[in-house]
Amino acid sequence: MKRLSLAIIFACFTLAVAAQEGIRVDYQGTRPTIKDFVKAYLTSILSEEVEECEAEGLGIYESLQRAITNKEKGLPLNEGETLTIDTKNGFLLYEQTLDEDLSRIEMCYWNESDGKHKLFAENRWSYCNGKPILGQFDGLNFLRYNNSTKRMSYIDAPGFDVEYDKAYALPRTGKDIIVTTWHEDGKKTQKTLKWNGHGFSY
Repeated sequence: MKRLSLAIIFACFTLAVAAQEGIRVDYQGTRPTIKDFVKAYLTSILSEEVEECEAEGLGIYESLQRAITNKEKGLPLNEGETLTIDTKNGFLLYEQTLDEDLSRIEMCYWNESDGKHKLFAENRWSYCNGKPILGQFDGLNFLRYNNSTKRMSYIDAPGFDVEYDKAYALPRTGKDIIVTTWHEDGKKTQKTLKWNGHGFSY
């Protein structure tokens, strides 16, 4: 049921985006930065009308948007918040901590090998005592950005299926995604999804 709720929400986003012919990414200079992608993504998500029960899942995006604004103005973040914007490496990390619970959003992008597109990813996961708890609205989402139209649209995970019993870590350095599986005995194993210039494969 939780997974279904997430699927419905992002299906609504996808339909709305399709009607708008993608999410417009505004930027200054010769190319967009990670902050430009994130701002466009957040604006798109937060501008959609959703049911009250679904609005709960958008709260962290409102907090992230507020944190970015505070950082730009040199204002402090709220207690329990951290925000890292690494423009050079095209990576953003936002975390909210409350007692033993941690909500974490990573976003980054890759330049595709055709020179015409960029791949943008948002990775949202909830943790308790350092282990993922598969929150209702958690997930890994991808959008493809077209350099010529300056718009990005949702796509399926390129080259693999997202498994919700695993946790994903986007790269701040390098290009690959690390996939972690926690086992019942408390141990964990990791695999690497390698970037091939257009998508990923094990």
